[in-house]
Amino acid sequence: GHLRSSILGETLCRLLEFCGHEVHRLNHVGDWGTQFGMLIEYMKEVNPGFMDGTGEIPDVSDLNAFYKAAKKRFDEDEEFKKKSQLNVVELQGGGVAARQAWQKICDVSRKSFDEIYTRLGVRALERGESYYNDMIAPLVEELKARGLCVESNGAMCIFCPKVDTVPLMAVKGDGGFGYDSTDLAAIYHRLFVMRADWLVYLTDLGQESHFFKIFDAAEQAGWHVPPITRVNHMGFGVVQGEDKKRFKTRSGETVKLSDLLDEAVFRAAEEIRNRVAQQTEAGQEAALTDEAAQKEAAEKLGIAAIRYFDMKQNRTSNYVFNYDKMLDPKGNSAVFLFYAYARIRAIQRKSGVDPSALNISDLRVDHPAERDLALKLLQFPDVIEAILDDLHLHRLCEYLWDLCNALTTFYTNCKVLGEEQQNSRLLLCEATRKVLKKSFDLLGWGFE
Repeated sequence: GHLRSSILGETLCRLLEFCGHEVHRLNHVGDWGTQFGMLIEYMKEVNPGFMDGTGEIPDVSDLNAFYKAAKKRFDEDEEFKKKSQLNVVELQGGGVAARQAWQKICDVSRKSFDEIYTRLGVRALERGESYYNDMIAPLVEELKARGLCVESNGAMCIFCPKVDTVPLMAVKGDGGFGYDSTDLAAIYHRLFVMRADWLVYLTDLGQESHFFKIFDAAEQAGWHVPPITRVNHMGFGVVQGEDKKRFKTRSGETVKLSDLLDEAVFRAAEEIRNRVAQQTEAGQEAALTDEAAQKEAAEKLGIAAIRYFDMKQNRTSNYVFNYDKMLDPKGNSAVFLFYAYARIRAIQRKSGVDPSALNISDLRVDHPAERDLALKLLQFPDVIEAILDDLHLHRLCEYLWDLCNALTTFYTNCKVLGEEQQNSRLLLCEATRKVLKKSFDLLGWGFE
């Protein structure tokens, strides 16, 4: 889930900025819910004195292991579960010890995420559930006064019959605030305080109904006023293993995103070494012969391969994660696209001609392969427009695959260097390079 929302979200932001929009990248982290009450309760068990100041806050540097231990207690002990839920109420109420423990957990989690986001090239402002906590109570009072929030079975609810019969709970029966409360405050803040005119929420498809109700409630409250404002839920499917179940390690553990990136980079390094060896053996020009350059390229290629493999899928579908397909130099992969780009750069170097010095009046499109490539290049703006309409980023990946295949056909049928049409064909190559480079930028690849 974190992989897909991060990759899809970053590319969407880049695309919107490319189209001239002012974009606020908000990372709505879950830093305020039941799981934190559970972690705080487990901290009490590990070191009971930390809550009253007689002991230190327990070490949570290995947050993954700490979370598993706490979750086991939460699932097996009903009393532990009840105390965890009460901790959430205390946390939301501003309890000093609870806030201190919560802050330590957030700091450890944030450090881990920052490292991953840096590797992925993802930029976002962290604005978690806690940011909206103080807004909820006055907002609920306002909605109650307007008759939009009513009592139902001890909870304060907003009914959204356009979506389904299950209401949003602005305030739970125990007086606490849950996801519904936070998301109501968040959409109010984004539409009414930030004055955003278009919101896009990226989560798994399982939360689609919830967000449709949030959007409906915002419309009932007058915060969301279509078509002046636009709100979209950009839902996505899950990443699966070869068994078509949620992607896990062989031992059944959830795969760490850092481990997944490391493996992709390792395999990319192997692909680069093999490629260089093949080029050298064939007497061809071999780039990346330096070990340090290979290492840097492997990091870029491995992560680009993961990003592309994820984005080329229809986002509403589940997909099977497969390293071999992801790094296939002949298949629909980032590797194939990179090699196509590298081929253009090699031709440009061998020509000795500065692309910026070429005269556009020299362009002639006579051969069918030239025409097909030129027409494919002209489709780029239409692809971008289509994505703005339906938010399906795989359209860009499909376009790049088709473009690079058209480029391959062009190479095969139209010799570039030393021909009468050299300058014209170099112009076609440069136009293709520019579209590829811009697309790589949109996909989040640092590649020259």
